[in-house]
Amino acid sequence: MKSRKFWIAIVLIAVIGVGSFSFSRDEKNFAIAKNLDIYYTLFRELNMFYVDDINPNKLIKTSIDEMLASLDPYTNYIPEDKIEDFRFMTTGEYAGIGAVISKQNGKVIISEPYEGFPADKSGLKAGDILLEVAGKPTQNMSTKDVSSLLKGPANKPVKIKIKRYGVKKPFTVDVVREKISINAVPYYGMLDENTAYIRLTSFTAKCSEDVKKALLDLKKNNPKSLVFDLRSNPGGLLMEAVKIVNLFVPKGEEIVSTRGKVKQWDKTYKAMNEPLDTTIRIAVLTNRGSASASEIVSGALQDLDRGIIVGTRTFGKGLVQTTRDLSYNTKLKVTTAKYYIPSGRCIQALDYSHRNEDGSVGTVPDSLISEFLTKNGRKVYDGGGIIPDIKINSDDLSILSVELITKFKVFDFATKFANENESIPQPEDFEITDNIYNQFSTFVTESDFKYESQSKNELEDLIKEAKREKYYGLAKTEFEALKVKLEPNLEKDLKQFKNEISELLKDEIVSRYYYQKGAIRSAINDDKGIKKAIEELNSENKYEAYFKPGSVISKN
Repeated sequence: MKSRKFWIAIVLIAVIGVGSFSFSRDEKNFAIAKNLDIYYTLFRELNMFYVDDINPNKLIKTSIDEMLASLDPYTNYIPEDKIEDFRFMTTGEYAGIGAVISKQNGKVIISEPYEGFPADKSGLKAGDILLEVAGKPTQNMSTKDVSSLLKGPANKPVKIKIKRYGVKKPFTVDVVREKISINAVPYYGMLDENTAYIRLTSFTAKCSEDVKKALLDLKKNNPKSLVFDLRSNPGGLLMEAVKIVNLFVPKGEEIVSTRGKVKQWDKTYKAMNEPLDTTIRIAVLTNRGSASASEIVSGALQDLDRGIIVGTRTFGKGLVQTTRDLSYNTKLKVTTAKYYIPSGRCIQALDYSHRNEDGSVGTVPDSLISEFLTKNGRKVYDGGGIIPDIKINSDDLSILSVELITKFKVFDFATKFANENESIPQPEDFEITDNIYNQFSTFVTESDFKYESQSKNELEDLIKEAKREKYYGLAKTEFEALKVKLEPNLEKDLKQFKNEISELLKDEIVSRYYYQKGAIRSAINDDKGIKKAIEELNSENKYEAYFKPGSVISKN
């Protein structure tokens, strides 16, 4: 068994950030030492007397994870076997084959090969089933285990045995690993003769250079306005956000500040360089998946009256994490401060009790909302996330569409289609014809696909409650009629939700031929957010009206 000193050291690292109490320093130090000793003796007794063998690593990690979860969602312990994943999240770089993998019906498959990287160059396709990697069967492996086998030293081959739709026998491919660096700007281009478009998917190292290069290239077309798409961008490196805002605001302008317990670490970040363009009209697209650094960029541009925000309220993540090295090649990602944008408001959601299912900020009570002023004197509010100037509600998918995605029916049909059709028109020109949609409908019907209606399930619960309260008899006819209407009917629902299912099919099929860039190009024409942004940007009077002193952005 490990020494007592070892276990106390491990736990000390984890509890050091629990927070300050209203004790004196000596009282606090005594409380820490006392509780560490209790923890050590408790663990020792468990290890010696618990009826079954315990796994010390697993038990300690569980206790650390639960302790940190009680603080906030972003303070995390990173064990040694997760360090490479953490490095990829911050740098966007790793050595491997360049493909996204997932598990489908117990089989590990290629979900998406990155264009121009080893998997793509070796001919691997989305939908390929990985039977063996490096001579090891994947049948009982997790995606994490398979991913570890696919990663390795650059310039070294890895042997992959795959099964492909339409090919009778499995075959083996040698894929030479490379250093993979994912471009944070998968697509940029002109939306019309006046409007440029840049899509940024993450704030990894040097992403500001990618944005700068895209902007310089687009400026050759003399655009009058820019749509900057940050939807579903989870954020990343703070300095990259500062550099991106600096492209559009004068040198010396304050962009963001951080404040925390350790006052020496408090810092104000200003634009350090001369900007590229301080006059181009800007619309930033956001949704509730736009978080952290995405909120710094959108919030700073809004506070400085440098651009309008179009979409839905952002995630509400304004906490600063610092990575601290621990023993045995592990790390602690600890929340050390909060972000404050130029108006003085904090991005962080103040209320953890009103959150959406994905963790983003929900409705914020007025009592938790404070008023601030932008550079021009517009009223803006805190409470969590960035509230857009122009709200575009996202359309929720029908339960049928959700089930078709989660049960891989859209994915599998795209695999079938791509293996049976050598080419399709350019992304902007490809459409799901009635013939293609009928093929899909037949494919789904013949696959014995089943799904449940949440409305029907909730009605069943209501009927049970009505029977318990003896009200069912009073409305039996209405209940039964509604039950019939809510009964899932695949043939009927495939017709009713044809438009939204066709869009899902289109995106998936286009990505098989033109990769992520093609899927973005394909979606642009029907994108409500982009259409609205273009409309507002192309009307100079409308655009300028947003920045008038005294105007107000709604609280929610």
